[in-house]
Amino acid sequence: MNDLRWIDVLLVEDDPGDVLLTREAFELNKVRNKLHVVNDGEQAMAFLRKEGEYADVPRPDLILLDLNLPRKDGREVLQDIKGDEKLRGIPVVVLTTSESEEDILRSYHLHANAYVSKPVDFDQFISVVRRIDDFFVTVVKLPSSDQHY
Repeated sequence: MNDLRWIDVLLVEDDPGDVLLTREAFELNKVRNKLHVVNDGEQAMAFLRKEGEYADVPRPDLILLDLNLPRKDGREVLQDIKGDEKLRGIPVVVLTTSESEEDILRSYHLHANAYVSKPVDFDQFISVVRRIDDFFVTVVKLPSSDQHY
């Protein structure tokens, strides 16, 4: 099946090590998708709303969201995304170190599409990112970036 399209992925992550690991996972997996990175919740919302320096960025097809962010918490970002008619259709995968049952329940209550705990082991982390990519690129049908309501 060769009809796979490239997708834009927004990584919302404040830990430079995790950003690097995610970039490496994309490269090792030969992922063709474009990875955009912002480091806090306020930047995430500015990116998604195409404000300021983000005026010309593409609409992401998928968001990888850490919960523990500076300036605006990931839970607030998730609530803002899913509460915004123009953004709510973008799939959000919570990718975080938290294994708290409260965080898991709250994330799904706020309509996260998936909740994934980040493994600390490099190989397992690479494997998790690869599986997320495989699922959202080869299994799930995503609407075109320019087709949103």
